[in-house]
Amino acid sequence: MEGKHKEQIEAIIGGMECPKDFLCYKSGFENLCKASNVDYESLLDCLEENARNCVFALSFGFSSYFCRCPLRVYLAKNLKR
Repeated sequence: MEGKHKEQIEAIIGGMECPKDFLCYKSGFENLCKASNVDYESLLDCLEENARNCVFALSFGFSSYFCRCPLRVYLAKNLKR
């Protein structure tokens, strides 16, 4: 991973709380929730079955959710993960 991405990721982590204790980061980003990039700057389309249980999930309609986790959004938008 490039230095600029590592620095940005560390800055994001330093500025947020994670109920999963940054499991995605600690796993080397191998353990990521399912999400898809959309054309919104700070949101992803959440593809998790139990999205309503996530503190970062934003309900949109009956069964549609967006992910607003800053770290997950950064990974999807900048590292295509």
